Amino acid sequence: MSGSSALDPSTVIGVIGAGAMGSGIATVALKAGHRVLLHDTAPAAIERAITSIRQDFDRQVDKQRMSAQERDACSSRIEAASMIEMLAPCGLVIEAIVENLEVKTAVLKRIEAIVETGTIIASNTSSLSITAIAARLSRPESVVGMHFFNPAQILPLVEVIHGKMTAPEVAKTIFDTASAWKKVPVYCTSTPGFIVNRVARPFYGEALRLLSERTADPATLDAILRESGGFRMGPFELMDMIGHDVNYAVTCSVFEAFYQDPRFKPSLLQKDLVDAGWLGRKAGRGFYDYNTDAVRPQATTASPENSPVEVVIEGDLGCARPLVDIARRAGLSVSQTNGSGGIRIDGVLVALTDGRNATERSTQSGETVILFDLALDYESCVRVALAAPDQVNKNELAAATGFFQSLGKAVSFIDDAPGMVVMRTVAMLANEAAEAVHQDVASQSDIDLAMQKGVNYPLGPLAWADRIGTQTVCKVLQHIADFYGEDRYRVSPLLRRKASAAGNFSASL
Repeated sequence: MSGSSALDPSTVIGVIGAGAMGSGIATVALKAGHRVLLHDTAPAAIERAITSIRQDFDRQVDKQRMSAQERDACSSRIEAASMIEMLAPCGLVIEAIVENLEVKTAVLKRIEAIVETGTIIASNTSSLSITAIAARLSRPESVVGMHFFNPAQILPLVEVIHGKMTAPEVAKTIFDTASAWKKVPVYCTSTPGFIVNRVARPFYGEALRLLSERTADPATLDAILRESGGFRMGPFELMDMIGHDVNYAVTCSVFEAFYQDPRFKPSLLQKDLVDAGWLGRKAGRGFYDYNTDAVRPQATTASPENSPVEVVIEGDLGCARPLVDIARRAGLSVSQTNGSGGIRIDGVLVALTDGRNATERSTQSGETVILFDLALDYESCVRVALAAPDQVNKNELAAATGFFQSLGKAVSFIDDAPGMVVMRTVAMLANEAAEAVHQDVASQSDIDLAMQKGVNYPLGPLAWADRIGTQTVCKVLQHIADFYGEDRYRVSPLLRRKASAAGNFSASL
């Protein structure tokens, strides 16, 4: 299909659900020029939502993001639909109500009986099957997923989910309409978690596992993923913001939907927070305490050590190659020789993690090996994580610490965990993204775009795998799997195939 099939602005849009998400979706449609009918079972909720939407338009005028004329036009186009029958003129109805299949289908059956035959029925569900919803309606070909991210008026991503029976032209109309509404749409099939809620699970799951194994405290793990990994928020502060009841419920839903695949296994640590009512920011406490008198914990940071005078680069550092130029610019004497890939500092070998822990690598090599973690950009990152073997001495620790400090990096030591923090997290994200491509959930480009636009990842997971090297990612995962002996870390067949061919994902686009 060529050309845009976006709904004309003259099309009336119905929104069911006057909560935060419904209000956000209504705002997006209003700003695109549509007349919007807002329905909720509670008439007072509709009035509150309309008042809030109009107040938001007033604020945008005050901030000079909207003209007074545009505000007045938008405000005049929203109407309360106190009775569901008032949605009859709509060409598109979007439901944004409770995540319950029975409730959603009961409401959408009523909508189907009210609207014209050609009306598109869209669900904003984040976890329920579009196929299952559509199968209960008389016109399943007209049912599609249109998953916005909260707040809908700000976050750009819209997942366009086609169920088994969704007509291709219906999915395209919604895709083009989302684009016309100045959103970033991506296509995906109706599978558990769609793109974002599936691929993002390791970001939370691996952090929770590292915490449960006492690798580091939440503040240190968050700082490593922010200040080295380049993520906008660390996993613990992000879970606190989302709400542990919501985040845990999504994880459980995906876990059960995938027949208890261990890749999505929920964490007892998070369940404990939910049971205690420590749901995060909204409850005043989660992994962090948000009470006004609470002191925010800081990341564990190594004390200053002396800078080395000379370092020797032994072999190829892989994706950590930028450290060579950074060290030279820092005034260190840098020489290079053959080797297996590492930095020799005052006799101790410092190497990028390959999925084995430092104790295992040291035992296998017959010398002390201190590991450093992956960074999004070694040039600009301000923190590097290190892990030392059990047999390390203080002089070896000081040498490794002083080297990274001489490059302007804060150093956080973590317990000796396989894959460390950033490398382990990114490898698992890339693996899950590869599996989603392998299972035809979405295209490589749409998955990377969704993770950047939906949850603000600094790079798409597959683009990151290309940067690290698919062979390296595959090796990291295999080493972690060997350590734990669990299917959780099994390598996606697609990732394994790319690694075997020494290929990357971008070459397939």
